Amino acid sequence: MTDFAWDLPNPFTASIRVMPDDIDRLGHTNNQVYLRWLEDVSWRHVEQLGFGWEAYEHFGCAMAIRRMEVDYLSACYAGDELVIGTWITGCDGRLCSDRRFQLIRVRDGRTMLRAKVFYACIDLKSGRPRRMPPEYVAFHEKALVSDADLP
Repeated sequence: MTDFAWDLPNPFTASIRVMPDDIDRLGHTNNQVYLRWLEDVSWRHVEQLGFGWEAYEHFGCAMAIRRMEVDYLSACYAGDELVIGTWITGCDGRLCSDRRFQLIRVRDGRTMLRAKVFYACIDLKSGRPRRMPPEYVAFHEKALVSDADLP
């Protein structure tokens, strides 16, 4: 899906069709649905990189959202065909990482949403912050894309 004006090169992408159940009382996609899409494509991406839930369980830690910035640029409606792209754009090599998202409507290539999500590594048992294992750092660095060119 390279025919779109992606903010960064080589996104990991997934297709989405807005379903009637995604629509809220205002007649457009509910904000919680967008957040679900962000989480879903994040998991697909890490699984494609070979670092799915099994790896998190093996190491006893996971990346948990600590902050989220979402810019809703235009509403999505039932039947809209969308493509969501994501990139890992930061990793401090110790505790934190971040990723960007862009949601595009297929019929006209319009960007509907942009988001940036900030993660912290936590211990699965205690929920407390924990230093990333070297394998986490390596998997992040393997997929890292610079966001220096973003507006």
